[in-house]
Amino acid sequence: MENNNSEQIALYKQSGDIALRNEIVLNNMGLVRSCAMSMRNMYVKFGETDDVINEGVLALMDAIESFDPAKGAKFETYASLKIRGAIIDYIRRQDWIPRNVRKFARTLDKANSMLYNLNGKVPTTVELAEYLGIDEDKLLKQMAECSCTITLSFEELLYEDNIDEPSVDVPSDSSLLREELSRELASAVDDLREKERQVITLYYYKNMKYSDIAKALGVSESRVCQIHTKAVLLLKAKLEPYIKGETV
Repeated sequence: MENNNSEQIALYKQSGDIALRNEIVLNNMGLVRSCAMSMRNMYVKFGETDDVINEGVLALMDAIESFDPAKGAKFETYASLKIRGAIIDYIRRQDWIPRNVRKFARTLDKANSMLYNLNGKVPTTVELAEYLGIDEDKLLKQMAECSCTITLSFEELLYEDNIDEPSVDVPSDSSLLREELSRELASAVDDLREKERQVITLYYYKNMKYSDIAKALGVSESRVCQIHTKAVLLLKAKLEPYIKGETV
């Protein structure tokens, strides 16, 4: 598929044949759908999958126009970044999350990172609650409510270069960088507790909805949201220094 993409895109750039471009789009619709489905828990409460796929198709078309095989990146990697970045932009534009939820998510994120860096270990919910000055039950309730916000923040971290400057070409070493990031992410996932690892695996790798994960694990959907929030906070705390080049 990759070689076929490169060849077809090269032909399209020479000919400007819209029919050929449309054929490339159709050949890569699976990539668009995969990105849309893997992120649906972030928009399921306010958006339709078809609308998100439409955003992805527009990003795919933009990727076809701006892709330069000479830079050494794989088209699938390049297009995936564009598509996920466009979906994140779409979610941000909807502004459906209550302000108090967004505010708490930012506070929770900062508290988790601070305690993680200070103590060199994952803070417990008791430690987080104590630091935030609230009881544990209230913390768990609010963790469930801000799950989508925390997840969006994590996605923004992973794809921030593509989101902030969507027109910038992916550099020639991008494939290697993404592969290295994937290894770092896999290592961080391996360090999660068993239940957290199960939720992350079902969410990101099986593209399951929170409700389906809850059924699979025999817990409430609210509990899945809590576990997912805690897991994503840990992944973010571990990966942020690496992604921002702050590691030594």
